[in-house]
Amino acid sequence: MILRAYERAIFKRYLLPQRGEGFIFVAAAFSFIAVTLGVAALVIVMSVMNGVRSDLFDKIVGLNGHAVVQGFGGRIDDWQDVLKQAKATPGVTSATPLIEQPLLVTFSGRVEGVLVRGMTVPDIRKNDVLGDKVLQGSLNSLTPGSGNVALGSELARNLGATVGSTVTIINPQGRSTPFGTVPREIAYRVSAIFEIGVYDFDKAYVVMPMEDAQLLLLSGDQIGMIEVKVTDPDHVGDILQPLAEKVAAKAVISDWRSMNASLFEALSIERVAMFIILSLIILVAAFNIISSLIMLVRAKMRDMAILRTMGASRDSVMRIFIAIGLAIGVAGTLMGMAIGFGLLFFRQNVLRGFEIITGQSLWDPSIRFLTELPSKPDPFEIAGIAVMTIVFSFLATLYPAYKAANTDPVQVLRYE
Repeated sequence: MILRAYERAIFKRYLLPQRGEGFIFVAAAFSFIAVTLGVAALVIVMSVMNGVRSDLFDKIVGLNGHAVVQGFGGRIDDWQDVLKQAKATPGVTSATPLIEQPLLVTFSGRVEGVLVRGMTVPDIRKNDVLGDKVLQGSLNSLTPGSGNVALGSELARNLGATVGSTVTIINPQGRSTPFGTVPREIAYRVSAIFEIGVYDFDKAYVVMPMEDAQLLLLSGDQIGMIEVKVTDPDHVGDILQPLAEKVAAKAVISDWRSMNASLFEALSIERVAMFIILSLIILVAAFNIISSLIMLVRAKMRDMAILRTMGASRDSVMRIFIAIGLAIGVAGTLMGMAIGFGLLFFRQNVLRGFEIITGQSLWDPSIRFLTELPSKPDPFEIAGIAVMTIVFSFLATLYPAYKAANTDPVQVLRYE
């Protein structure tokens, strides 16, 4: 908004506290603080919600793919043919054979339920989620027949195992004998410990070569599923429709939306709800701007009357008060963004500080799924928050500015 020279002078004078106008200044200060806190809260919460969804998607999909082709009964016999068909499907970027089976592991008298994951050696080494998250040891030691496995960090912590420890994996469905079914127990050496960052994965996964998993499960050359990744995760169903028709007689395809529907749906609903709730803070700040401007107009009615008698137009008076309200809104928006981005940058330190003060764990990985508080600011979303705040601030100025512009100099100055 472009102001004339005398309008700028009046604008600056009214923004600064004058003698006897401390209450008006305090009201304007509270308006500024409310806008700042509202913008900061929205920036922080929306960035964290985006980070949670993005991290969960990247890690869950990175480990489980965009879809899985799962055989009926949990087994795919001619999996090599299905694998070729999957790789030949347009839009598919990779297809990986897998074995996943819930079993038991024991170490030093401790027993934990685990999910044994068998993968081919090349797939283990080129998996970005696993390769980038190894805390101890090396995945290169996982070779067929070596007897080496990799454990999730939470599982290793619960068992008390470290790299070099020997754990025993128990398959309850062992061989049948005249005395009944004897569970199959095989000892493995822990050669790597990884931390994916998703608590449920880190506390359960045991990764081993495909051949070792087949031997443990006595499954021969069968596998349990084929993990598929596509070029466009949002249209995974359309991309894999031709493959689904080809394998309909022996397997079913489940994509990431159906496998994690409740989780991502809950995140989407929570994200919208938090945005609406926190937007109310900015709306309250807009009402504060209205209140402070109304008080300012009442305090400056004599000044407005004199200005009008000196030739100032109604538009000129309106511009002055609109500029004052917008200045509060824009300054609060900029300050709120600065505070929001600052807290996001130091979010882990801030979180630990609150945990020390309260004496409680505010980010429990067993509840929050992720081991760290994530953040992913969306530039378009941040711009939308700024525009919304400034629009609210502008609308809040219209009524006080209109009242100031329609001040009747005759009525105000009659007894002066």
